[in-house]
Parts: sequence; structure tokens; C-alpha cells
Amino acid sequence: MNKAQLAEKVYDLHVKKGVDVSKKHADEVVDFVFDCITDALKKGDEVSIAGFGGFVVKQRKARTARNPRTGEMVQVPATKVPRFKAGKALKDAVKA
Repeated sequence: MNKAQLAEKVYDLHVKKGVDVSKKHADEVVDFVFDCITDALKKGDEVSIAGFGGFVVKQRKARTARNPRTGEMVQVPATKVPRFKAGKALKDAVKA
């Protein structure tokens, strides 16, 4: 499922409930949620969604790696990377 399909699901849910919402508004809601998660992670905050999981930012240390094409050793700088940890309810739902 991609972002457009997710927005379509949000639109369908509102239509089924009799709420007058446009497809554009459903798309904006999905964009807003992703923007909020991104902004929180940029600030170094953790985003936890009960029953789903959590997003965190981890620090990756600098390291030496090998270029597979040339075999040359290169320095990879330290960087921040986003991580997602699935919650128990999500893990159980996927297993079923």
C-alpha cells in the first residue's frame, strides 16, 4: 500500500460513515500525519502509537566500509537514522 492508497482508505472510511469529505482533504490528512511524525523525529522526539509501534531516531557510529566495486576502504561518517519498532498488537496481527 502506498500513500495514495492510504489516503483512498481514509476517504472511503469517511464516506461509509456519512461524513462529507473530499479526496483532497483525505490526502491532506495523511500528509499531515506523516509531517507530524517527521517533525517530531527531526526534533529528536520519539513517536509512539499504541497498538501499532514506535518511531525513534538512533545515532549510527562512524565506521570503515569497503566499496564492493573497487575494494577500496572508505570512511562512512556518523549519522542519525530513523527506526521503527513494531508493537505487540501489530506483531500479533501479522502472525495471525
